[in-house]
Amino acid sequence: QVTLVESGGGSVQAGGTLRLSCQGSGLTYNNNCVGWFRQAPGKEREGVAAIDSDGSTSYADSVKGRFTISKDNAKNTLYLRMNSLKPEDTAMYYCASGLGNGGNWWNLGRPGFYSEWGQGTQVTVSS
Repeated sequence: QVTLVESGGGSVQAGGTLRLSCQGSGLTYNNNCVGWFRQAPGKEREGVAAIDSDGSTSYADSVKGRFTISKDNAKNTLYLRMNSLKPEDTAMYYCASGLGNGGNWWNLGRPGFYSEWGQGTQVTVSS
């Protein structure tokens, strides 16, 4: 059974920093695509950042230069470091895992590409 558990969310002021973690069990991050998504109230879930099965990273334009995705295969943990946070980054953040090679952001940024999801961690950024 695959389980993804996010942590590290919280409330910060604009310009602040948070680091999210996603602990995986029942799967191997080394062989999967993994990504972070977010969903704000009344909005669709959107891709934030991803690591393809070949190790390449990709980001949504809205977070490029501010967010960094990384993983520790030995710990089976995925991270998202978020710098220079803005109020519009406020959302529930989810980690996800999928099989295969996404190849490009069009795939990696789509929720439908992923088969396993965590329960989410809330990030709130105040102005």
